[in-house]
Amino acid sequence: MTDILAPKKRRQTRIGLVAGGLAAYWPQFPDLLPQLRESSRYVTARFDDLDAEVVDVGFVSDAQEANVAAEKLRLADCDLIVIFLTTYLTSSMVLPIAQRAKTPVLVIDLQPTEAMDHANVDTGTWLAYCGQCPVPEVANVFRRAGIPFRSVSGHLKQESAWTRINQWVHAAGVRATLRTARHGLMGHLYPGMLDVSTDLTLVSTQFGSHVEVLEFDDLRVRVAEVTDAQVRERMALARELFTLDASVDDDDFAWGAKVSVGLDRLVDDFDLDSAAYYHRGLEGEQHERLGAGMILGASLLTARGIPFVGEYELRTSLAMLAAHSMGAGGSFTEIQALNFFDGVVEMGHDGPAHLAVSERRPLLRGLGVYHGKRGYGVSVEFDVKQGPVTTFGIGQDRDGTYTFITSEGTVVPGPVLAIGNTTSRVDFGGDPGEWVDEWSQAGVGHHWALCVGHRAADLRAAASLLGIEHRHVDMAALPRWR
Repeated sequence: MTDILAPKKRRQTRIGLVAGGLAAYWPQFPDLLPQLRESSRYVTARFDDLDAEVVDVGFVSDAQEANVAAEKLRLADCDLIVIFLTTYLTSSMVLPIAQRAKTPVLVIDLQPTEAMDHANVDTGTWLAYCGQCPVPEVANVFRRAGIPFRSVSGHLKQESAWTRINQWVHAAGVRATLRTARHGLMGHLYPGMLDVSTDLTLVSTQFGSHVEVLEFDDLRVRVAEVTDAQVRERMALARELFTLDASVDDDDFAWGAKVSVGLDRLVDDFDLDSAAYYHRGLEGEQHERLGAGMILGASLLTARGIPFVGEYELRTSLAMLAAHSMGAGGSFTEIQALNFFDGVVEMGHDGPAHLAVSERRPLLRGLGVYHGKRGYGVSVEFDVKQGPVTTFGIGQDRDGTYTFITSEGTVVPGPVLAIGNTTSRVDFGGDPGEWVDEWSQAGVGHHWALCVGHRAADLRAAASLLGIEHRHVDMAALPRWR
């Protein structure tokens, strides 16, 4: 699909990296510093292999050198700073880095091997295994300074430790995407959906994103400029990606293709990373037809990593963007029904879909009516690929703060709707009705992103870096947020 739909290119996640130890040891144990530098080079190489820009400011041995490193990292504007404790060092060397950079910090302490060879260890050799020693000290000082503390302890080549480190890098990618993103909001609130209403200022203050308020006329003028040749080209592209059902009307298909080209222009002109829209319209007027013709183009944009969602669901477009930044897809989703025979929650939507989460080639179906909305046209239909999935929504509490809300389940085979909707049958490991109750109690809104894979740990880490609460609904245990 990426060969056909070029993904949007964004700034790489920027990881700051600094390693350190205590200068008092170097004259006492001449072989220690070279060994620690070798460990530091290994850690740098592992980070260089990730899909991230690494700003490595080297090895520090005292508070003065730490201050120099802190200034370099402040200027680098990183999304996450990783401090590698190679041996004991004082918390006075670590604190300035976290304070000056004003960037989330991850402390890692990775000893050389699984365990010391005690029969052949002297003091200098032991000190190479002493990176865990300052972790409680640093944690205490961070707490007293009001700085969130995060750490990964392990050994240098322990893949499970690197899996945890990678989760923080994925989380930094979410932070990077959201704090630099531009979100479009076009049209008006779906009448009566109070949960969807979002204070635009909070998007900027809590995530750092910019919200561009758009008019449907911004789309109208761009669609009017689309040529017949461009429409034919877009229809050909759609035929490469979709199976066309017999219900698809040629005129509706052409209109959806024309709107799709106009949407691409809108996204380019306003440099959007995501968007949400809704317009009710009346008696087939132009804006109503635009609103009804969005699903094809919005789905193509979503597949490129530019979520474009209906029903004015700004927070869900943010969730879908965050999910896409982790490589987890993220498709527009709501509850459709419950199946108590099979123990599954059926969920999906008739709106924009992320094509990367489809089990098989997606279908374009013609609809004479969209449920609850005016207009008619083509819609995307598929069943979500079987296997582990995560539901991920962004809730908003009474005080206005955002929350990340997740639950993990498994898409299982079985009958699905054939009405122009995306559909998944998700087994959450318990009574589906109880899951709905717990999921709703967590504070999620009407819609959310359906993500491929079990990604709650990544999203919990992302919430930590963004400074917001994470709530996880787990049917096998009492929800953590209670």
